[in-house]
Amino acid sequence: MDTLLFKEFRKKLNDNISKVIVGKEERIDKIIVAFICGGHVLLEDVPGVGKTKLVNALSKSMDCSFKRIQFTPDLLPSDLTGIYYYNQKEQEFQFRQGPLLSQIILADEINRATPRTQSALLESMEERQVTVEGNTIPLEKPFFVMATQNPVEQFGTFPLPEAQLDRFFIKLTMGYPEYMDEKEMMNRFQKKDPINDIKPVVGKDEIEYVQKNYTNVFIDDSIKEYMLNIITATRKHNKVEVGCSPRATLSLMKASQANAAINGRDFVTPEDVKDMAYSVLSHRLILKSESSLIENKSEYIIEEILNNISTPLEKL
Repeated sequence: MDTLLFKEFRKKLNDNISKVIVGKEERIDKIIVAFICGGHVLLEDVPGVGKTKLVNALSKSMDCSFKRIQFTPDLLPSDLTGIYYYNQKEQEFQFRQGPLLSQIILADEINRATPRTQSALLESMEERQVTVEGNTIPLEKPFFVMATQNPVEQFGTFPLPEAQLDRFFIKLTMGYPEYMDEKEMMNRFQKKDPINDIKPVVGKDEIEYVQKNYTNVFIDDSIKEYMLNIITATRKHNKVEVGCSPRATLSLMKASQANAAINGRDFVTPEDVKDMAYSVLSHRLILKSESSLIENKSEYIIEEILNNISTPLEKL
Protein backbone atom coordinates (compact mmCIF):
# COMPACT_ATOMS: atom_id res chain seq x y z
CA MET A 1 0.00 0.00 0.00
CA ASP A 2 1.38 3.39 -1.02
CA THR A 3 0.49 5.87 1.73
CA LEU A 4 1.83 8.72 -0.41
CA LEU A 5 -1.08 8.22 -2.82
CA PHE A 6 -3.50 8.59 0.09
CA LYS A 7 -1.81 11.81 1.23
CA GLU A 8 -1.95 13.21 -2.30
CA PHE A 9 -5.61 12.19 -2.64
CA ARG A 10 -6.46 14.01 0.57
CA LYS A 11 -4.40 17.10 -0.29
CA LYS A 12 -5.84 17.52 -3.79
CA LEU A 13 -9.42 17.22 -2.58
CA ASN A 14 -8.99 19.37 0.53
CA ASP A 15 -7.14 22.12 -1.33
CA ASN A 16 -9.73 22.19 -4.11
CA ILE A 17 -12.73 22.30 -1.78
CA SER A 18 -11.02 24.93 0.38
CA LYS A 19 -11.15 27.32 -2.57
CA VAL A 20 -14.88 27.58 -1.78
CA ILE A 21 -15.16 26.58 1.89
CA VAL A 22 -12.83 28.62 4.09
CA GLY A 23 -11.39 27.38 7.38
CA LYS A 24 -13.06 23.94 7.48
CA GLU A 25 -10.10 21.73 6.51
CA GLU A 26 -10.59 19.37 9.47
CA ARG A 27 -14.22 18.71 8.56
CA ILE A 28 -13.30 18.21 4.90
CA ASP A 29 -10.76 15.59 5.98
CA LYS A 30 -13.47 13.66 7.84
CA ILE A 31 -15.69 13.74 4.75
CA ILE A 32 -12.78 12.38 2.69
CA VAL A 33 -12.38 9.58 5.26
CA ALA A 34 -16.08 8.70 4.96
CA PHE A 35 -15.87 8.69 1.16
CA ILE A 36 -12.82 6.40 1.17
CA CYS A 37 -14.65 3.98 3.47
CA GLY A 38 -17.73 3.98 1.25
CA GLY A 39 -19.82 5.59 4.00
CA HIS A 40 -22.32 8.43 3.94
CA VAL A 41 -22.25 11.82 5.67
CA LEU A 42 -24.92 13.75 7.54
CA LEU A 43 -24.33 17.50 7.88
CA GLU A 44 -26.44 19.23 10.50
CA ASP A 45 -26.46 22.95 11.14
CA VAL A 46 -28.49 26.10 10.74
CA PRO A 47 -29.13 27.34 7.18
CA GLY A 48 -26.52 29.44 5.45
CA VAL A 49 -23.25 28.05 6.83
CA GLY A 50 -22.10 26.40 3.59
CA LYS A 51 -23.40 22.82 3.80
CA THR A 52 -24.68 22.73 0.22
CA LYS A 53 -21.63 24.58 -1.11
CA LEU A 54 -19.34 22.00 0.47
CA VAL A 55 -21.14 19.05 -1.14
CA ASN A 56 -21.25 20.80 -4.50
CA ALA A 57 -17.51 21.51 -4.33
CA LEU A 58 -16.80 17.87 -3.45
CA SER A 59 -18.82 16.57 -6.38
CA LYS A 60 -17.10 18.92 -8.80
CA SER A 61 -13.69 17.83 -7.49
CA MET A 62 -14.34 14.26 -8.65
CA ASP A 63 -15.02 12.82 -12.06
CA CYS A 64 -18.38 11.43 -10.93
CA SER A 65 -22.03 11.98 -11.83
CA PHE A 66 -23.89 14.20 -9.37
CA LYS A 67 -27.51 14.91 -8.51
CA ARG A 68 -29.02 17.29 -5.96
CA ILE A 69 -32.36 16.36 -4.41
CA GLN A 70 -34.29 19.05 -2.55
CA PHE A 71 -36.32 17.24 0.09
CA THR A 72 -39.79 18.69 0.66
CA PRO A 73 -42.90 17.42 2.49
CA ASP A 74 -44.56 16.39 -0.80
CA LEU A 75 -41.57 14.40 -2.14
CA LEU A 76 -42.46 10.76 -2.90
CA PRO A 77 -40.19 7.68 -2.84
CA SER A 78 -40.68 7.26 -6.60
CA ASP A 79 -39.28 10.77 -7.07
CA LEU A 80 -35.99 9.35 -5.79
CA THR A 81 -35.85 5.90 -7.37
CA GLY A 82 -37.62 6.53 -10.70
CA ILE A 83 -40.71 4.98 -12.29
CA TYR A 84 -41.83 2.72 -15.11
CA TYR A 85 -44.07 4.54 -17.58
CA TYR A 86 -45.90 3.40 -20.69
CA ASN A 87 -44.38 4.75 -23.90
CA GLN A 88 -47.27 4.91 -26.35
CA LYS A 89 -44.95 5.39 -29.31
CA GLU A 90 -42.95 2.24 -28.53
CA GLN A 91 -45.98 0.51 -26.99
CA GLU A 92 -44.00 -0.78 -24.04
CA PHE A 93 -43.14 0.13 -20.46
CA GLN A 94 -39.85 1.94 -20.03
CA PHE A 95 -37.89 2.94 -16.95
CA ARG A 96 -37.26 6.60 -16.23
CA GLN A 97 -34.47 6.67 -13.67
CA GLY A 98 -34.57 8.89 -10.62
CA PRO A 99 -31.75 10.98 -9.18
CA LEU A 100 -30.60 8.17 -6.86
CA LEU A 101 -29.07 6.45 -9.89
CA SER A 102 -26.08 8.78 -9.74
CA GLN A 103 -22.73 8.45 -7.99
CA ILE A 104 -22.72 11.45 -5.64
CA ILE A 105 -26.04 12.49 -4.13
CA LEU A 106 -26.80 15.68 -2.25
CA ALA A 107 -29.91 15.08 -0.17
CA ASP A 108 -30.63 18.67 0.77
CA GLU A 109 -32.65 19.31 3.95
CA ILE A 110 -33.41 15.61 4.25
CA ASN A 111 -35.48 16.04 7.40
CA ARG A 112 -38.04 18.26 5.69
CA ALA A 113 -39.43 15.20 3.90
CA THR A 114 -41.82 12.74 5.51
CA PRO A 115 -40.46 9.59 7.19
CA ARG A 116 -41.79 7.48 4.30
CA THR A 117 -39.62 9.31 1.81
CA GLN A 118 -36.64 9.38 4.15
CA SER A 119 -36.84 5.60 4.43
CA ALA A 120 -36.62 5.27 0.64
CA LEU A 121 -32.92 6.12 0.96
CA LEU A 122 -32.17 3.16 3.24
CA GLU A 123 -31.89 0.50 0.54
CA SER A 124 -29.66 2.62 -1.66
CA MET A 125 -27.40 3.65 1.23
CA GLU A 126 -26.95 0.16 2.65
CA GLU A 127 -27.37 -2.21 -0.31
CA ARG A 128 -26.17 0.09 -3.15
CA GLN A 129 -29.31 -0.71 -5.12
CA VAL A 130 -32.87 0.48 -5.67
CA THR A 131 -35.98 -1.60 -6.21
CA VAL A 132 -38.70 -0.30 -8.52
CA GLU A 133 -41.87 -2.37 -9.00
CA GLY A 134 -40.04 -5.54 -8.03
CA ASN A 135 -37.03 -4.94 -10.27
CA THR A 136 -33.65 -4.49 -8.53
CA ILE A 137 -31.28 -2.00 -10.12
CA PRO A 138 -27.64 -1.90 -8.88
CA LEU A 139 -26.06 1.51 -8.38
CA GLU A 140 -22.84 2.59 -10.05
CA LYS A 141 -19.68 2.76 -7.92
CA PRO A 142 -18.68 4.87 -6.12
CA PHE A 143 -22.02 5.72 -4.51
CA PHE A 144 -21.89 8.45 -1.89
CA VAL A 145 -24.71 10.28 -0.12
CA MET A 146 -24.21 13.56 1.67
CA ALA A 147 -27.35 14.72 3.41
CA THR A 148 -27.93 18.09 5.02
CA GLN A 149 -30.48 18.64 7.73
CA ASN A 150 -31.68 21.58 9.74
CA PRO A 151 -31.80 21.27 13.54
CA VAL A 152 -34.82 19.18 14.54
CA GLU A 153 -36.35 21.90 16.66
CA GLN A 154 -36.82 24.15 13.62
CA PHE A 155 -40.29 24.49 12.12
CA GLY A 156 -41.24 22.00 9.40
CA THR A 157 -38.72 19.25 10.19
CA PHE A 158 -39.17 15.53 10.87
CA PRO A 159 -36.66 13.64 13.05
CA LEU A 160 -34.77 10.96 11.15
CA PRO A 161 -35.52 7.36 12.23
CA GLU A 162 -32.79 5.75 14.33
CA ALA A 163 -32.29 3.05 11.67
CA GLN A 164 -31.57 5.71 9.07
CA LEU A 165 -29.24 7.67 11.35
CA ASP A 166 -27.22 4.48 11.87
CA ARG A 167 -26.69 4.25 8.08
CA PHE A 168 -24.74 7.50 8.11
CA PHE A 169 -21.06 6.79 8.58
CA ILE A 170 -20.38 10.14 10.24
CA LYS A 171 -22.30 13.19 11.35
CA LEU A 172 -20.76 16.67 11.25
CA THR A 173 -21.70 20.25 11.98
CA MET A 174 -20.23 23.12 9.98
CA GLY A 175 -20.30 25.79 12.66
CA TYR A 176 -19.85 29.51 12.12
CA PRO A 177 -16.53 30.57 10.55
CA GLU A 178 -13.84 32.37 12.50
CA TYR A 179 -13.69 36.17 12.10
CA MET A 180 -10.75 36.25 9.67
CA ASP A 181 -12.03 33.21 7.76
CA GLU A 182 -15.35 34.96 7.20
CA LYS A 183 -13.53 38.06 5.97
CA GLU A 184 -11.55 35.89 3.53
CA MET A 185 -14.85 34.37 2.40
CA MET A 186 -16.19 37.86 1.65
CA ASN A 187 -13.12 38.61 -0.45
CA ARG A 188 -13.47 35.42 -2.47
CA PHE A 189 -17.17 35.86 -3.14
CA GLN A 190 -17.03 39.63 -3.76
CA LYS A 191 -16.92 39.45 -7.56
CA LYS A 192 -18.00 35.90 -8.39
CA ASP A 193 -18.82 32.52 -6.89
CA PRO A 194 -15.61 30.41 -6.81
CA ILE A 195 -17.68 27.22 -7.10
CA ASN A 196 -17.95 27.94 -10.82
CA ASP A 197 -14.17 27.56 -11.21
CA ILE A 198 -13.89 24.18 -9.46
CA LYS A 199 -12.52 21.45 -11.74
CA PRO A 200 -12.04 17.70 -11.11
CA VAL A 201 -8.73 16.94 -9.38
CA VAL A 202 -9.03 13.18 -8.79
CA GLY A 203 -10.00 10.49 -11.27
CA LYS A 204 -11.80 7.17 -11.02
CA ASP A 205 -8.55 5.20 -10.83
CA GLU A 206 -7.44 7.14 -7.76
CA ILE A 207 -10.85 6.72 -6.14
CA GLU A 208 -10.81 2.99 -6.79
CA TYR A 209 -7.30 2.65 -5.37
CA VAL A 210 -7.95 4.39 -2.04
CA GLN A 211 -11.29 2.64 -1.53
CA LYS A 212 -9.76 -0.79 -2.12
CA ASN A 213 -6.52 -0.39 -0.18
CA TYR A 214 -7.29 1.55 3.02
CA THR A 215 -8.15 -1.73 4.77
CA ASN A 216 -4.48 -2.74 4.48
CA VAL A 217 -3.63 -0.28 7.26
CA PHE A 218 -2.40 -2.29 10.24
CA ILE A 219 -4.34 -2.30 13.54
CA ASP A 220 -2.65 -3.69 16.63
CA ASP A 221 -4.76 -5.84 18.96
CA SER A 222 -4.33 -3.25 21.72
CA ILE A 223 -5.94 -0.63 19.44
CA LYS A 224 -8.83 -2.98 18.66
CA GLU A 225 -9.36 -3.53 22.38
CA TYR A 226 -9.25 0.25 22.89
CA MET A 227 -12.03 0.67 20.33
CA LEU A 228 -14.08 -2.09 21.94
CA ASN A 229 -13.68 -0.49 25.37
CA ILE A 230 -15.08 2.77 23.96
CA ILE A 231 -18.03 0.98 22.32
CA THR A 232 -18.77 -1.05 25.45
CA ALA A 233 -18.70 2.11 27.58
CA THR A 234 -21.45 3.66 25.43
CA ARG A 235 -23.65 0.65 26.14
CA LYS A 236 -23.11 0.85 29.91
CA HIS A 237 -23.33 4.62 30.35
CA ASN A 238 -26.08 5.61 32.81
CA LYS A 239 -27.41 8.36 30.54
CA VAL A 240 -27.61 6.22 27.40
CA GLU A 241 -30.70 4.17 26.57
CA VAL A 242 -29.18 2.33 23.60
CA GLY A 243 -25.43 2.32 22.98
CA CYS A 244 -23.44 1.90 19.79
CA SER A 245 -24.15 -1.14 17.62
CA PRO A 246 -21.63 -3.56 16.07
CA ARG A 247 -22.04 -1.53 12.86
CA ALA A 248 -20.63 1.43 14.80
CA THR A 249 -17.68 -0.72 15.90
CA LEU A 250 -16.82 -1.58 12.31
CA SER A 251 -17.33 2.04 11.22
CA LEU A 252 -14.93 3.29 13.90
CA MET A 253 -12.33 0.71 12.83
CA LYS A 254 -12.62 1.62 9.14
CA ALA A 255 -12.58 5.35 9.84
CA SER A 256 -9.44 4.99 11.95
CA GLN A 257 -7.72 3.07 9.15
CA ALA A 258 -8.64 5.65 6.51
CA ASN A 259 -7.64 8.51 8.80
CA ALA A 260 -4.23 6.94 9.32
CA ALA A 261 -3.82 6.43 5.56
CA ILE A 262 -4.58 10.03 4.56
CA ASN A 263 -2.06 11.15 7.18
CA GLY A 264 0.65 9.03 5.57
CA ARG A 265 0.74 6.11 8.00
CA ASP A 266 0.19 2.40 7.43
CA PHE A 267 -0.77 1.75 11.06
CA VAL A 268 -3.52 3.04 13.36
CA THR A 269 -2.73 5.03 16.51
CA PRO A 270 -5.03 5.91 19.45
CA GLU A 271 -5.16 9.47 18.09
CA ASP A 272 -6.81 8.18 14.91
CA VAL A 273 -9.49 6.55 17.04
CA LYS A 274 -10.03 9.72 19.08
CA ASP A 275 -10.14 11.92 15.97
CA MET A 276 -12.96 9.87 14.45
CA ALA A 277 -14.88 8.80 17.58
CA TYR A 278 -17.03 11.93 17.90
CA SER A 279 -18.15 11.96 14.26
CA VAL A 280 -18.68 8.20 14.00
CA LEU A 281 -20.36 7.46 17.35
CA SER A 282 -22.25 10.46 18.71
CA HIS A 283 -25.27 10.31 16.38
CA ARG A 284 -25.71 6.59 17.04
CA LEU A 285 -26.48 7.00 20.74
CA ILE A 286 -30.08 6.94 21.91
CA LEU A 287 -30.16 8.92 25.13
CA LYS A 288 -32.52 8.63 28.05
CA SER A 289 -35.29 11.20 27.97
CA GLU A 290 -33.82 13.55 30.56
CA SER A 291 -30.46 13.65 28.75
CA SER A 292 -31.82 14.04 25.21
CA LEU A 293 -33.07 17.54 26.04
CA ILE A 294 -29.51 18.86 26.47
CA GLU A 295 -27.93 20.15 23.27
CA ASN A 296 -24.91 18.16 22.02
CA LYS A 297 -25.22 15.79 24.98
CA SER A 298 -24.04 12.86 22.85
CA GLU A 299 -20.74 14.60 22.13
CA TYR A 300 -20.24 15.27 25.84
CA ILE A 301 -20.82 11.58 26.61
CA ILE A 302 -18.26 10.49 24.00
CA GLU A 303 -15.79 13.01 25.40
CA GLU A 304 -16.35 11.72 28.92
CA ILE A 305 -15.80 8.13 27.77
CA LEU A 306 -12.58 9.01 25.92
CA ASN A 307 -11.25 10.82 29.00
CA ASN A 308 -11.98 7.86 31.27
CA ILE A 309 -10.51 5.08 29.12
CA SER A 310 -6.74 4.72 29.15
CA THR A 311 -5.01 4.69 25.78
CA PRO A 312 -2.70 1.78 24.86
CA LEU A 313 0.35 3.98 24.30
CA GLU A 314 2.68 1.84 26.42
CA LYS A 315 1.87 -1.30 24.43
CA LEU A 316 2.55 0.47 21.15
